[in-house]
Amino acid sequence: MTDPTTTTDDIRIDYAEVMRRLPHRYPFLLVDKAEAFVPATSIVGIKNVSHNEPFFQGHFPIDPVMPGVLIVEAMAQTGALLMSKTLDVAVADKVIMFMSIDGVRFRKPARPGDQLRMEVKVTRARGDAYKFRGETFIDGKLAAEAEFMAMVVKVDQPAT
Repeated sequence: MTDPTTTTDDIRIDYAEVMRRLPHRYPFLLVDKAEAFVPATSIVGIKNVSHNEPFFQGHFPIDPVMPGVLIVEAMAQTGALLMSKTLDVAVADKVIMFMSIDGVRFRKPARPGDQLRMEVKVTRARGDAYKFRGETFIDGKLAAEAEFMAMVVKVDQPAT
């Protein structure tokens, strides 16, 4: 239970909890931590972009730019983190799947040394399906935006 004296700005999700709540791993885990978590309402994900990211090797070696689809994926993973914590989804038998994406706009490239601040808000929730509006900021400037949906899905276990 949350302490009533705690503000939403104090509700943080550290890297260890991100690892427990999301099934993604290197090189595809694109959220380092989160803050300002409000159950079923909003979250802010943080991704520190390093020159060591594997995609920079080919996109583009002389002038590295984080692929826009990975910025959208980082927003989606931030939304999945909000869902996982809100619904207490056990990653052992369930996964949160990206269902749709609309209205994507890229406004500023992400480069090595940048920090992505992904502000994700729930616009609609119905059972295990959520619709989100996400905005990614770099140095306080809007870098990308999108609307997307995700749903909790039971993991098919292989027959033994």
